[in-house]
Amino acid sequence: MVTWAQKYQVVLDRLVPQPALRWAGAILLSLLFSLRIYLAQGYYVITYGLGIYLLNLLISFLSPLTDPDFDDEGPSLPTRSDDDYRPFVRKLPEFKFWYSLCKAIVVALALTCFQSLDIPVFWPILLFYFILLFVMTMKKRIQHMITHKYVPISHGKPKVQPRNPMGKEFEKHSK
Repeated sequence: MVTWAQKYQVVLDRLVPQPALRWAGAILLSLLFSLRIYLAQGYYVITYGLGIYLLNLLISFLSPLTDPDFDDEGPSLPTRSDDDYRPFVRKLPEFKFWYSLCKAIVVALALTCFQSLDIPVFWPILLFYFILLFVMTMKKRIQHMITHKYVPISHGKPKVQPRNPMGKEFEKHSK
């Protein structure tokens, strides 16, 4: 007998190799949450809490597994172009980032079903504070990237273009 947890795990396993589909679902969830907030004209504290949590996830996603400021041992980030290729290893892998983001949005959507959690606040102050927090945090993270010379985007090992063993003469005659 297959349990719900096993079915859920099968669905997650099938989504692993399909990042475009996963992120399309995350965008759809985000739009659904935004629509819920817009129509309810409330739940700004829940939205603010979700924003802070997602900012925390983003920082972990952009951070290397070992921070060069604190860890001199273990694998380090390449500092010169002639260093061996070392892929960027994240503190929070992309799949876990997506999964945590989706779970957070679903929980926030569920919390908007309770009228008692619609705390009246002046939302422009929360928005201003969140934008200020986001800008300051990202400025610090970008300075860290510049200081340690890393880019949190890795598309695999660079590929070497194969040379034609027959030389240019073969290319001329084959056309």
